[in-house]
Amino acid sequence: MASSERSPAEEAEASRFDRLRSKLRLLYHGQSPKALRFQSIILLVDLAIIAFFIATPLLRESETFLWIDYSIAAILAIDLIARGLAATHPMRWLRQLPVIIDIFILITLLAPTWLFNLGFLRILRLWTLSRSSMVWRPLEKRGLGEYRDTMQAVINLLVFIFVVTGFVYTAFARRDSGIAGYVDALYFTVTTMTTTGFGDIVLPGTFGKLVSVVVMIVGISLFVRLAQLIFRPAKVNFPCPQCGLNRHEPDAVHCKACGHLLNIPDEGQG
Repeated sequence: MASSERSPAEEAEASRFDRLRSKLRLLYHGQSPKALRFQSIILLVDLAIIAFFIATPLLRESETFLWIDYSIAAILAIDLIARGLAATHPMRWLRQLPVIIDIFILITLLAPTWLFNLGFLRILRLWTLSRSSMVWRPLEKRGLGEYRDTMQAVINLLVFIFVVTGFVYTAFARRDSGIAGYVDALYFTVTTMTTTGFGDIVLPGTFGKLVSVVVMIVGISLFVRLAQLIFRPAKVNFPCPQCGLNRHEPDAVHCKACGHLLNIPDEGQG
C-alpha cells in the first residue's frame, strides 16, 4: 500500500491537472458569461477555419498558404487537446465520429502536400461543427431552436456540395472533362445534383458516370429533405406526459405515438 502512495509533489501535480480539466470543462460546457464569450471565440475561429478550407483550392499557389495551413493545424490541435481534457470520459469522446473526422483533418493539415488528394474532406469540419452544442445553445436561447432541423439540412447540403466539388476537382480536372478549375467542378456539382444537366461538362468514363449518378441521387435526396423542412408545418417541443415523445405539430390534440391527450400552449401563452 505504501508503494502506491504518491509524493506531495505528485499530489500537487495531479491537483493542478484536475483543476485544469475542471476549468476547461467549465469553459467548453458552462453557461457563465465568461464561458459563453470563450465559446463564441471558438465558434468564430471554427468559421474562419471553414472559410480557409473552402478557399484552399484558390489559395494553394499563394506563398502564404503553408504558413496559414500550419497555423490552423496548431489551432486545431490545441482545440482537440483542450476538448479531450474537458471531456468527462476522454476515451469515449475519442471514439466519437466528429472527433475522428477532426483528427483526420488535422493530419491532412500537417501533410498538405502528401494528402492533397484528400484535402477536400476538410470541409467536413463544417459538419462536425454543426453537431456542437456551442453552435445551437445560443440559437436556442434566442428562440431559434425550432429551426435547428432546417439549418442542419442546409449545412448537410452545403457539406455535400463542397465535398463532391473537391472530389470532382481532384479526380477529374484536366482529364477531357471540361473541368479546368475549382469553379468548373462546383458548377458541375450543382447542375448535376439538381438534374439540370446542361451537358457542357461531362465526367469521362464509366467511373465518371457512376459518380454523376451518385451525385444526382444523394443531391436530390438532400434537396427534398430541405424542402420538406422548409414547407411543412414547424413542430414544437412539448414532451408527452405518457410516452415522452418530444416533437409535435403545434395544433396537435393527441400524441401521435400513444394517443395521450396533450395541452400544448399557444405561442402567446406563458
